[in-house]
Amino acid sequence: MSPENFTNLNHIAESYVKLVLSVGQHDDSYVDAYYGPVNYIQEVKSEKRTLPEIKSIGEKAIAELLPLDLSREEEIIQLRWQYLKTQLQSLIARVEMLEGRKFSFDEEAKALYDAVPPKYPESHFQKILSEMDAILPGTGTVSARYDEFKKEFIIPKDKLDSVFQEAIVECRKRTKEYIELPEHESFTIEYVNDKPWSGYNWYKGDGFSLIQMNTDLPIYIDRAVDLAAHEGYPGHHVYNSLLESILYKKYGWVEASVYALFSPQSLIAEGTANFGIGVVLPGNDRIEFEKRILFPIAGMDSNKAERYYQIHELFLKLGYAGNEAARGYLNGTMTRDEAAAWLVKYALMSPDRAQQRTRFFDTYRSYVINYNLGQDLVKQYIEKRGGTPDKPQKRWEEFKKLISSPRLPSGLL
Repeated sequence: MSPENFTNLNHIAESYVKLVLSVGQHDDSYVDAYYGPVNYIQEVKSEKRTLPEIKSIGEKAIAELLPLDLSREEEIIQLRWQYLKTQLQSLIARVEMLEGRKFSFDEEAKALYDAVPPKYPESHFQKILSEMDAILPGTGTVSARYDEFKKEFIIPKDKLDSVFQEAIVECRKRTKEYIELPEHESFTIEYVNDKPWSGYNWYKGDGFSLIQMNTDLPIYIDRAVDLAAHEGYPGHHVYNSLLESILYKKYGWVEASVYALFSPQSLIAEGTANFGIGVVLPGNDRIEFEKRILFPIAGMDSNKAERYYQIHELFLKLGYAGNEAARGYLNGTMTRDEAAAWLVKYALMSPDRAQQRTRFFDTYRSYVINYNLGQDLVKQYIEKRGGTPDKPQKRWEEFKKLISSPRLPSGLL
């Protein structure tokens, strides 16, 4: 890489990090993680940049990036350039939102997350509900019967930690077979209440995470592996650990020391975390592990595992129903109660969980696309490169490349 390009990219990267920290002075949720130079924080606090100042500096940084000729550089340098440009564009959009600009759901998703969410009509979800109607026991609405069916699979609170710890051990063991983790990586689990989310990874740096589990509502057996993989191995904890150890510490790219939550990076983070569940414990491996280990610890009948996951697989096809509720609610075509009713009917949430989800919409807005659309884009990207389910070694190889690179959503297409 030419010395001039190296210097210019590093200068813009430093500016980007300080801008993210500056936005964090106006938006408490914006900086999801930071483990970079301490003096940056002190500088940002002393400068107290206004939103217009942040936007102006961001626009200047993009203007400096655009003329750089990186056509002869290796791919990862080109990805770095694209990353900085796209993250800065997203940051400017977030600043405009904080200044009062109104975006539609789709406009916001594109501006913040570099992706356009698909739209699904009610008929799409009704077809899936019809399939579930045919196999769910009992009478009444599909939503009520699904809620009743799942009651038998609630993890008792006094067994919650034991179940999670076993799921974490298994996911970590399997991840380490394919990914070399930083030597001292680890995380702590806390059980919390009164949150709009079910689980959260707070990455603290130096390979350490604090993972919080919300116990406000019942936690079903499928969530043990989901959360162990999504928040831990090979999900957020591994993703952040690799970005820190490779991009920040090995390459010296300071932009990898900060994670702006409302940015394209989140679609990669959430998409790989969700896709990683099926990478670390694919298909029958998961069912056999849960039958042998998790169901007995939770005091459940292991013979019912196949039935549970047969119905659960159909339920997962309803994933985009949450996006439609968020779209309607945030665009003002649905009230909170109407969005919650939609979630009960088409996402098969309990009324309490549906209300909790609308509170998530209040705080995180179009962020919801990062889970399902993110997973679909990651799956498409990795399988296009040969990482299909029948080639687990290649699947892990492509997965690791993605979570240790600065590639962003538009780069998955």
